[in-house]
Amino acid sequence: MRTVPAALEWSADNCTVGRALEIVGEKWTFVVLREVFMGVRRFDDLRVRTNIPRQVLSDRLATLVENGILRREPYRDPGRRQRYEYRLTEKGFDLYPVLQALREWGDRYLADPGGGPLTTVHRDCGAEVNLVLRCADGHEIDKMREVAGRPGPGAVRRL
Repeated sequence: MRTVPAALEWSADNCTVGRALEIVGEKWTFVVLREVFMGVRRFDDLRVRTNIPRQVLSDRLATLVENGILRREPYRDPGRRQRYEYRLTEKGFDLYPVLQALREWGDRYLADPGGGPLTTVHRDCGAEVNLVLRCADGHEIDKMREVAGRPGPGAVRRL
């Protein structure tokens, strides 16, 4: 007899992971966010750094602004028309751990033999930054098998 996972008792219709991926799940979105986190904020600079097609970049930036992840700030170079650069909002900064987790995973499984192309460090002391999972009681979790999913306050039983 087959054991049915308990998760099948609960609806996934209001899944916040799915909702988040509707906003940030497209291939180029985290590439754009990577660059903005690194200080690249102007459209033309983003195009040069990423080689994203112009319309795709425009669409990604519009989506990130529309969803409150980036904000547009006007600037004007001397003798030029007003343009905009893109700055992270608090909501945008809250995505940094997701980007850090993707980078660490990529470095572990996809990096060239010499290692990953970027190291993140603490500005104050220069020590390398690594993502750490910790439960509310302060226990550091180093094996993902130690984590279990349970229905949350918004969970709805399947009919």
